[in-house]
Amino acid sequence: MLATLYYVHDPMCSWCYAFKPILDSIKTKLSKEINLVYVCGGLAKHTDEVMPKDQQEKIKSIWKQIEQEIGTKFNYDFWEKNTPQRATYLACQALILARQNNKEEAMLEAIQKAYYQKALNPSKTEVLAKLAHEIGLDKKHFETHLNTQETQQLLEGDLNLRRKLGVRVFPTLLLKYKKESYPIGINFNDSAKIVEQIEDLSKNTYF
Repeated sequence: MLATLYYVHDPMCSWCYAFKPILDSIKTKLSKEINLVYVCGGLAKHTDEVMPKDQQEKIKSIWKQIEQEIGTKFNYDFWEKNTPQRATYLACQALILARQNNKEEAMLEAIQKAYYQKALNPSKTEVLAKLAHEIGLDKKHFETHLNTQETQQLLEGDLNLRRKLGVRVFPTLLLKYKKESYPIGINFNDSAKIVEQIEDLSKNTYF
């Protein structure tokens, strides 16, 4: 591949969920000479502590903002049916395991649907294991390896790449060619504008 398009995200990031239709559209229009690579950014480390009420309210307000600005729908039953935790690393590790079986995108979609549409909690091993089984992964193997030191180290590789790329917000798109990385402006309503940026970089400047 001539270039790499990094998509830095978190499976439990609501803005990333809202961006999914645009990302899906970009993938259909992307040049075959550009390799799309998913990078788990990691919003929140492991914890068993209950998310404080003020933080729950803040996240709910973000969901409402996204609904108003973009039209993405959320299932607010999540907050009544679960004990929320500010922990996304386990869901990221689920993506790492799925990646090893070429199921990363399927797992990401499954986590987002479970969380935002079905009001399930992807901070829980049992939820992630059920999703893994649904997308065709071996459930027992998945449960055994989800939170091992090896899987944690693989996630740390993604986190280190995110740091190296200088990414602090999700979602982020970066086009890398040789040793240089070029930020791509995010647009939640028009994939064509994003593809146009990528093509302009490809044709007129660097490739």
